[in-house]
Amino acid sequence: MKRKLNLYLALIRWDRPAGWLLLLWPSLSALWIAKGGYPGLHLLLIFVLGTILMRSAGCCINDVADKDFDKHVKRTANRPVTSGQVGVKEAISLGAVLALFAFILVLTTNQVCVVWSFVAVLIAIAYPFAKRFVSMPQAVLGVAFSFGVPMAFSAINGEQLSWTDSFGAVPLFAWGLLLSNLFWVLAYDTEYAMVDRDDDLLIGIKTSAITLGKYDVFCVMLFYVLHLFSWWYLLETKILSDWFSLSIIAAAAQALVHYFLIRKRDRSGCFKAFRLNHWIGASLFMGIVLSYAS
Repeated sequence: MKRKLNLYLALIRWDRPAGWLLLLWPSLSALWIAKGGYPGLHLLLIFVLGTILMRSAGCCINDVADKDFDKHVKRTANRPVTSGQVGVKEAISLGAVLALFAFILVLTTNQVCVVWSFVAVLIAIAYPFAKRFVSMPQAVLGVAFSFGVPMAFSAINGEQLSWTDSFGAVPLFAWGLLLSNLFWVLAYDTEYAMVDRDDDLLIGIKTSAITLGKYDVFCVMLFYVLHLFSWWYLLETKILSDWFSLSIIAAAAQALVHYFLIRKRDRSGCFKAFRLNHWIGASLFMGIVLSYAS
């Protein structure tokens, strides 16, 4: 039982919290913005636990979809499904149970949030297969990893609305935040793709690192600029605070450090840059929290 538990924990990347933190920070930022401050313990717990559960379920889906690809990639060859230590049906069952628990949490919010949760799940399922057909599958991941934004707004604004008015709970401003966050995902997941570029070229899957070619480093930095500028543009009239300005500066300084990590395109530097990205999200989130608290 202990060995099986360890395999399940490896399958959901329990030892690598960077993945769910990348998903969590923009979701919590949107929750604070939608509420105009602290959203309450109930919604805070829903989004924290739901994020961890759905990211874990996503890992199960991803590993099943990529099991024939992962065995050809140095970094992923020993993953539980790829190595045969966890069966496909077993991984799917675990993912389904985790997703079910996340759905139960969503049921404690409102009808509108429940509707948007179905959309979020469909996008999450689509991503692992996008790399077979889409030249920039990171854009699909960007939508999936940014969908906590409309979920947050629907959780706050959907209390008095029926499921038929789901779009009414999510203002255009929220979709702007989703687009802004998508640029961040493009930046850090391109860094991630740069780690496996040589292996991915051999097995014939599509990634942004391959598509962008020699312009990969330039485009990663451009994505950071687009993310931070659009984040500032969308929020500077809503959050007039030195804390918010400092959070943008702190995030920009970290993005600059990433340039020096990825400019030579070596695996270790690119992977380190990817793993450090959650601190950018944390910086922006803390700027928002402190701004509303001051």
